[in-house]
Amino acid sequence: MFAGSPLNRLSWLRNSHSFLNSIIASPKSRWLLFKSGNPLTTKTEGKSILAYLSTKDVSPFIGQAPHFGQGRESGLLTSEEQISATEAVRHRGSPIVFLGLHENTSSGSGALPSSEFVDADKAVAKLEGVPYFAMDISDLELEEPAIQATLNETEVVKAGTSLTWLDARSVMTNANLFDGAIFAEARSMVDWNTRNRFCPGCGAKQHSLWGGWKLGCSTLMPWVDNAGRKPCPSGKGLHNFTHPRSDPVVIMLAVDETGEKILLGQNNRFKGQFYSALAGFIEPGETFEDAVKREMWEEAGVKAWDVQYHSGQPWPFPASLMCGFYARADSTQPVRTDLDNELSDARWFTRQEVMSVLTHATGSYLDLAKLAEASSQLNKDANEPPFRVPPTTAIAGVLIKDWAEGKVQFPTFSVNSPKGNL
Repeated sequence: MFAGSPLNRLSWLRNSHSFLNSIIASPKSRWLLFKSGNPLTTKTEGKSILAYLSTKDVSPFIGQAPHFGQGRESGLLTSEEQISATEAVRHRGSPIVFLGLHENTSSGSGALPSSEFVDADKAVAKLEGVPYFAMDISDLELEEPAIQATLNETEVVKAGTSLTWLDARSVMTNANLFDGAIFAEARSMVDWNTRNRFCPGCGAKQHSLWGGWKLGCSTLMPWVDNAGRKPCPSGKGLHNFTHPRSDPVVIMLAVDETGEKILLGQNNRFKGQFYSALAGFIEPGETFEDAVKREMWEEAGVKAWDVQYHSGQPWPFPASLMCGFYARADSTQPVRTDLDNELSDARWFTRQEVMSVLTHATGSYLDLAKLAEASSQLNKDANEPPFRVPPTTAIAGVLIKDWAEGKVQFPTFSVNSPKGNL
C-alpha cells in the first residue's frame, strides 16, 4: 500500500506554465481534494473510496485562470517577469499540485520530452492518459455551507452519490494499490505546501512554483520592492531552501538465536493487546543500520546486529518513508522498556503464537482511526485473538507475515558466538 506509483510525473515539464495551464483544462483531468489533510471520498458498496472530481467540478476552489505563471496583475507573466524565480508561479489562490499522468500503456508512452513541447495545446492533445491534480481547500477559509454548495454541484453528487471527508488513515482500509499510491503522493505534497508558508531563509511569505513541487520566496519576485531588506539567501543557487520532504524511518523486527521468535512492541498510545514492529526516525549522522540498532536499544533494551534490509513503503502521515529491516538479537537477555518509555510492553513471540493471530479472522484487522478504542475492547470476547498485529497494508504487517510464513529464513546461532556488525 502507498508504493508503486502508477503515474508518469512528467517532472521535466513542471516549470512550464503553458503545459500546466493546458493540461489542467483537459476534460480528462481528475482531482483529489483534501480538507486539513483528510481526503474527499464517496461510497461504493458501503465502502469509502477516494472521490475523483473534474476540473469543472473544482473550478470554484481553484479560482480564475491562469492557474500557473501568474503575473503581478491578473493574467500571465509578462516577458520581463519571466525569470527563474517565477517559473510556473502560483501566488494567487491555494497551492495546486500536479501529481502526474496515468498513461494509456496499451498504446505505448504518451509522454513528451521537453524538446518537443513547443505548442502547449497541441502537445497536451497528444498525451494519452488521465492527468491528476491535488489541492487542500482548508487554506481557502471557506465556510462549510459554501464548501458544501460547491460539492453539491459536482457531477458525482448530481449522479446521486454523496461526498464526505474521511479520516486520512482510514483510506488504507479499502483503497486498492492504484488509489493508495496516488493518495500517498497527493497527501504528502499538499501537506508540505500547507506547512511551509514562510521562507526559511528570511521569513517572508512563500508561494508555489513548478506545479506545487517547489516553493519560492516572495522577495525574489521581480516586482517586489526590497529596499532596506537584506537579500534572501534563497536567491542564490537553486532558489529552493525547502524541498518536498521524505522523512526516513527504520521499522524492524528482531529475530532471535533460533530464528523462531521475533520481538514485538506495544506502543503507549494504543490500549489493549496490539503489537507491532519497533520503529523510529533516522537521526543526523546515522546510517540505516545505525538507526536500527539504536532504536532497538532505546525502545526495548535489546542489542541488535546483522541488520538486513527487506523493503520500503511511503507513509503519507505526513511524509515518512518506512524502511523495513530484520536484525538478529539474543532472546535470553532481558527486555526493558524504561529507557525512552515509548513502549508499554515488548516481548518475544514464537512463530506459532504469531501464526495463530495471522490465521484468525480479525487478527490483523484494524481501523486505524479507531485503533485505541477498538483495541481496548480486545479479549473481552472469547472469539477475539490473544493479540493483534498490523495488516499487510502496512510494512510492519508484511515484515511479520513474511517471517511467520518462512518467506525469509534465519539460521540459528550460538548466543556465545561473536556478533556480526552487518
